[in-house]
Amino acid sequence: MLDREAEVLERRQIYDGRVVDLGVERVRLPNGNMTELEIIRHQGAAAVVPIDESGNVYLVRQYRHALGEWILEVPAGKLEPGESPEECVRREIEEEAGVKAGRLTPLGSIWTTPGFTDERIWLFVATELGQGRQALEDDEALVIRRMPLRQALERIDSGEICDSKSVVALLRADRLFREK
Repeated sequence: MLDREAEVLERRQIYDGRVVDLGVERVRLPNGNMTELEIIRHQGAAAVVPIDESGNVYLVRQYRHALGEWILEVPAGKLEPGESPEECVRREIEEEAGVKAGRLTPLGSIWTTPGFTDERIWLFVATELGQGRQALEDDEALVIRRMPLRQALERIDSGEICDSKSVVALLRADRLFREK
């Protein structure tokens, strides 16, 4: 009984925007209970830890209006319709950090907040970096910060880097390089 999925009985669309689709779904849960849930549907995203030949990572200090502050994070962006996570991360690393990825190594994916959204972010490490051309979008305010991977990990411990995609991507990148 508890290994089956929920049954969506009804969905009311509240908002369908450029980034999210918000709805209220009336569902029958796997345990048989009925409930209404606010659900945000998202097309997904990809994030990358660019690491140069000296072991420095490229991070972006970006203003995030939802938080009302600047945060330090890995380059990332939402998937465009029909775009693969690899294509997305190659586009985003150049647009945000101004570098091209010669080689991408997948680091798996994460669900950002599965209590109310299906947003999934695919994570990568980019190496063999080449010169690209930064091309920020109108809604992006950011500055590139380059530092040794170890320093980025220390900023996780201090709480300066605290968004989930960046924390997980940097920790997985560190594990990848320690295992080599």
